[in-house]
Amino acid sequence: MATASLGARARSETGTGVSRKLRQDGQVPAVIYGHGRAPQSLTVNSREVERLLGQFAAGSTVIELNIEGTGVAQTLIREIQRHPVRRNIIHLDFQELVAGEKITVSIPVRFVGTADGVRNSGGILEETMHVVHVRVDPSAIPSHIDVDVTPLTIGHSIHVSDLALPAGVAILDEPGATVCVCAAPKTVEEAPAVAVEGEAVAAVEPELIRKPKAEGEEEAK
Repeated sequence: MATASLGARARSETGTGVSRKLRQDGQVPAVIYGHGRAPQSLTVNSREVERLLGQFAAGSTVIELNIEGTGVAQTLIREIQRHPVRRNIIHLDFQELVAGEKITVSIPVRFVGTADGVRNSGGILEETMHVVHVRVDPSAIPSHIDVDVTPLTIGHSIHVSDLALPAGVAILDEPGATVCVCAAPKTVEEAPAVAVEGEAVAAVEPELIRKPKAEGEEEAK
């Protein structure tokens, strides 16, 4: 189970104007909720959040949220809202975890090895699933699910029902869903060149397109 730590502060003021001012000050508005807990508004440092998300998978990492003056809460990030253009984080939702209360999470799939059909027959491994959805106790969340593709030959697949899962992990995806398949190599047939009788086939030179004179570029915002 992957874990990370993040500091937070409680806030009493809410609203669009307040959130805009927080973002200008390098903070991200957030909320924490959970079983038997009323939603609480928070702020977290934007740089710390971006650094954390650059190192961990948000959906499967338990965040030890240290709320100033309140204590530490074991949480999962349940929603990340980003600006549609700039892509910076504008809001976060944290769910507080309760020991013994199972939750639903998305776990990354990690493909291990080289498929026999790829190594010996020039096949292509097509990865059709990159995450699986499981129900598990918070204390036993796996950081990833390994899929050994080594014995896979051309034309054969690995399905959800074939996955080896850690103890206590129940998968929610359809058992028959395809995780990956070893496909045959794709061949490209080239059409034969046809020479015109009585004419020599001249080499075709690429047309030179002259670069137009540089114009003033729009100043970046």
